[in-house]
Amino acid sequence: MQLSADANVARTARFLFPDGAKKPSGLRCGDKELGGMMKLAWKTFPAVFLVTFLAQALAMRASGPKTETVHFSAGKETVDGFLATPEKPGHYPAVVVIHDWLGLNDWVKEQTEKLAEQGFVALAVDLFHGAVATNTADAGELSRGLPDDVAVADLTGAFDYLAARTDVDRVHIGAIGWSMGGGLAIKLATHQPRLAACVVNYGTLPTDPNDIGSIWTPLLGNFGANDRGVTPDDVHSFEKALKALGRRVDIKIYDGAGHGFENPVNTTAYNAQAAADAWTRTIDFLNKRLR
Repeated sequence: MQLSADANVARTARFLFPDGAKKPSGLRCGDKELGGMMKLAWKTFPAVFLVTFLAQALAMRASGPKTETVHFSAGKETVDGFLATPEKPGHYPAVVVIHDWLGLNDWVKEQTEKLAEQGFVALAVDLFHGAVATNTADAGELSRGLPDDVAVADLTGAFDYLAARTDVDRVHIGAIGWSMGGGLAIKLATHQPRLAACVVNYGTLPTDPNDIGSIWTPLLGNFGANDRGVTPDDVHSFEKALKALGRRVDIKIYDGAGHGFENPVNTTAYNAQAAADAWTRTIDFLNKRLR
């Protein structure tokens, strides 16, 4: 049975872009325009079209960061993590990625891949061992069940895992976290003097002078002016204490933004403009401190 151009195009499109898959970022046209070009090419040069288009499209689908689930030791325990590495082999700085109280969900994995796209080996640590919350009640239960010392041990294990990889520049490893993860990023900085950069996104800040005095890592902070958990007064006090010690700190408080403003899943708090600026600041900071 000989298929029409329409049928062949449809079969090709289904193969290249199965349900739920994204078109390669390099294809800027819409579905209608893409289908029209495929149909014209198939009618004119069917064999050449098939070989060439498949080869190019499959190459585009294969491009981008490489991702996998990895396992590493944290004391006597084994911890899982979502690892994203740059597309090309090389020697890269690295980032420990720390999720909020919802757990290692798709949004956190997306941020991890975005870091790999920027040339970092990024490891998102699964602090909840596979559990992911979809509501605040479950998130609260998960976060309350995570002792600080256990979290710091898991994050230290992640740092050591990255430092041992042959594709990582072990003297240039940083950390980034959101909300609960932001507070834990600071705790990692107080326990790991080799941490080269720390990004805190609306995370709980230490007030104990001994804890603040233990932070030697250059720190970037992104906070919301409307945050009722980590208030602007809290942020200003923390910043003032660090600067009094001569520490390197860069903090910005966004007007009109509340807690969780960077995550579009949080529809009530998401602030697209502030989120975009915070991400730009983050990448600039990591490039400056880790390269």
